[in-house]
Amino acid sequence: QVQLVESGGGLVQPGGSLRLSCAASRAIFTINAMGWYRQAPGKERELVAVITHGGSTRYPDSVKGRFTISRDNAKSTVYLQMNSLKPEDTAVYYCNANYGSTNYWGQGTQVTVSS
Repeated sequence: QVQLVESGGGLVQPGGSLRLSCAASRAIFTINAMGWYRQAPGKERELVAVITHGGSTRYPDSVKGRFTISRDNAKSTVYLQMNSLKPEDTAVYYCNANYGSTNYWGQGTQVTVSS
């Protein structure tokens, strides 16, 4: 099993930045892939960023060039740096870990982009 704890959400003005953190309960180099998803009210959960065991990253066009996923193996932590935030980025952000054949989720952290 993998427990995930997110932190770093909050309220930010349009154009601002936030960094989310996701601490995993096991060494992340043992995990197939880790990612960030988000879910806005009335919408489906969508992929925001993913980093594989080998270090490859992938982003949807909606965040490409603005968001960056990274990891610190020593701290078993994955980060999501979000820059140039827009009101449409407002959502609950969830950390995900694919370990074995199972997906694990954190509790989510709210990100609100508003003036």
